[in-house]
Amino acid sequence: MSNRAERIRAALAGGRNETWHGTETLRRALLLGVGLVVVGVIMHLVELVLIGAPLLISGVLAMIAPPAGEPKVKVTPPPRTAESADTPSVVVEIEPSENAELLAIRLPSQGVGGPGRVHLLPATVLRISAPLRRKAWGEGVDVRVDHLLAGPEGMVVHGPMVGSDMSRTVLPPLDKLPVGPLPPRPAGLVGAHRSRRPGDGVELRDIRPFQPGDRLRGIDWRISLRSNNNELYVRERHATADADIVLALDTRSDVVPELADWSVSLMGATVRPGGSMDTSVRAAVSLAASYLRLGDRVGLVDLGRPQLGLKPGVGRRQLLRLRNQVVVCAAAAGWSASPVLNEHQVPHGAVVVVLSPFLDDAIVQVAVHAARRGNRVLAVDVLPQQLIADKTDRWGEAVRRMLLLEHSARLTALRDRGVAVMSWSDGASIADLLRRVRR
Repeated sequence: MSNRAERIRAALAGGRNETWHGTETLRRALLLGVGLVVVGVIMHLVELVLIGAPLLISGVLAMIAPPAGEPKVKVTPPPRTAESADTPSVVVEIEPSENAELLAIRLPSQGVGGPGRVHLLPATVLRISAPLRRKAWGEGVDVRVDHLLAGPEGMVVHGPMVGSDMSRTVLPPLDKLPVGPLPPRPAGLVGAHRSRRPGDGVELRDIRPFQPGDRLRGIDWRISLRSNNNELYVRERHATADADIVLALDTRSDVVPELADWSVSLMGATVRPGGSMDTSVRAAVSLAASYLRLGDRVGLVDLGRPQLGLKPGVGRRQLLRLRNQVVVCAAAAGWSASPVLNEHQVPHGAVVVVLSPFLDDAIVQVAVHAARRGNRVLAVDVLPQQLIADKTDRWGEAVRRMLLLEHSARLTALRDRGVAVMSWSDGASIADLLRRVRR
């Protein structure tokens, strides 16, 4: 049984054949069977005839009565977009031919990346449901249903049929973050942030005498009845307005705590789990979800590839677009010598959140220039907190210290030029930092 499974798996890894055809096993059975029978008859050895006859008969029967009809395999693909916690399934419906005995099919396997392994099943199976479990966010191929059907003893097969790659995009997860106050834009009177203008907000601005045009529901009757001049007083409140926030994502580098792995490419994935880009993307989508829930406008800028940016927008649709777009940015990530953050990419008065490990001076200049244009800039450091030196290199510890010193000098330069700096751990401190920036 194990040898037959190995032969079928080897055939499945070969080319493409859409008709029933004999295998190498059939040819060997016929040749060996004929040879043993002939030698046994000539040498009058019954043992050789008894060994060769079953092989010859099996081969002749496989040629005379092969499985009839053409098998059909229908694949119901999973949704193209899914959350990291979802466990969708791919459904395969099989219509095997008559006299087919074995089915070799490639199905996704838990813990195995890519399309999965080849499974050997009886041909009586008519429906297969295979769950897809991929916790890492991003785009990848999860399903490719290659299949092959075999007749008796695996001497005649149909296939192999190579299926098409079915990719699936797992969206970055969202974390609930406390949001801080943003400077509102004077474009509207609807939002969650206090503006300097009077209006129908919540926070008290002033108590003043009633004027023509004031609404009656704004009258403070307690203070009006206590006044000695028989005048009416109204409570004036701050108007609320929405704001703009632009998430500037540095996709030029993706680093992990182990310095030895910085120059090693990760096969089969675009983002290193736990690396700086993974942290940046998770932070970006979590911030976007928090502020879009308040009605603010959120946009995206890819500092390495400006053409992949996303204009500020509002609502759940903008959040879905942004989560898909950061996957595209991560897939196209790569080193770029000059990060780009032009004036037309950032609306006037918007808050710019730069998420970067700050490994070069160019990203510092970009953040400083944005602050000089009048935008409030928040630099979020996503460099892993504990860098591990390369133990195989005698200069590994010296390189680690040099990187940390240069990194600290860049963050200090940002603070000296009025850019607020924070290190991203869980995002809980961003609300307090924004309050300090606003004050």
